[in-house]
Amino acid sequence: MAFFGVEIKHFRSHKYLRIRNKLFDLAEPKIIGIINCTPDSFFKDSRAITSEEIERSVNKMIDEGVDIIDIGACSTRPGAELISEEEELNRVIPAITLIKEKFPELIISIDTFRAKVAEQGLIAGADIINDVTGGDFDPNIWTIAAKFKAPYILMHSRGNSKTMHDLSNYDHVSLEILLFLSEKIKKIKEAGIKDIIIDLGFGFAKNEQQNYQLMADLELFDLLEFPILIGISRKSMIYNRLNIAPEEALNGTTVLHTYALSKNANFLRVHDVKEAVEIKTLLKLDRKLK
Repeated sequence: MAFFGVEIKHFRSHKYLRIRNKLFDLAEPKIIGIINCTPDSFFKDSRAITSEEIERSVNKMIDEGVDIIDIGACSTRPGAELISEEEELNRVIPAITLIKEKFPELIISIDTFRAKVAEQGLIAGADIINDVTGGDFDPNIWTIAAKFKAPYILMHSRGNSKTMHDLSNYDHVSLEILLFLSEKIKKIKEAGIKDIIIDLGFGFAKNEQQNYQLMADLELFDLLEFPILIGISRKSMIYNRLNIAPEEALNGTTVLHTYALSKNANFLRVHDVKEAVEIKTLLKLDRKLK
């Protein structure tokens, strides 16, 4: 691919992730299913509050072929209200405990930007930390990830849920985010974290055009030499472009997921596991036929 007129030789490095002292092979993309223990997540079908709802949602995702469950209790959608640390703990820790008890082999990612919540989540049975602030909200979260040797999902963003929409000024969005992530990776590695997953932060401090520019430049981020996670499921970059509601955005999501996997993405974070697994299956068949 060419970037600023310079041809960048694309490579696809074979990536691994260490989870629970075992190597997790990323030769094939992995599907991360979303469970929100919140009453205000933008896509209502991802919400699971009671024990019965959580167990039912996890069971369904396992039946559909999920690889990892990502569970969060504090909504980070644009405009969301920040809940207290105590409330976040009270929502997410019982959920993780339940999932680990019912599905002990399932890999769990805890979606939080608070160090204490991350630590308690890992103690309860979570395996991965998914931090949408990249350590900006609570830098101690890096210490926790290093202490537990937990993989860390590093996402690009600016500001918070209330201010991010006013912080989408970039001269070149892809280049600036590449440099941002490169600098963050250096600091994270210095903190002792070895396993890092990159999330470009679609929809976080980026307008619609910038989101699609990032998607077009996706292969550029292979230069970071870490696995790439795509989090676009039913987001506004899809439903606003199509003038529909999030509940109607599955088809658009599927199109962009297919594009992302064709550009070497390693993880899809999704609301709809069955459809994402079907994409992976068909693309695997396509590679065999070539």
